[in-house]
Amino acid sequence: MTTVQAQIKVNIPSTMKEYLESKANKFGMPIAGYIRHLILKDIEDMDYPTYQASIETEKAYEKAIDEHISGKTIKVKNIDTFFEEL
Repeated sequence: MTTVQAQIKVNIPSTMKEYLESKANKFGMPIAGYIRHLILKDIEDMDYPTYQASIETEKAYEKAIDEHISGKTIKVKNIDTFFEEL
């Protein structure tokens, strides 16, 4: 599975950039990797947000599970062929 990436541009004073490069070099890392490490360390204790599903979503889920158990679902091997044959 591929993780979707986002690019962030940050403007910092050159002295700060030099400091970050020095720290990154100390650990044998590129500056981008070192900054990524700092961000990960900062957010590692955060809980991933979870949300309660709506009643409609829960009902649709239960219906889908029941239909799967009763054999009403099919396994799609090729999505393009599946839609062409609809």
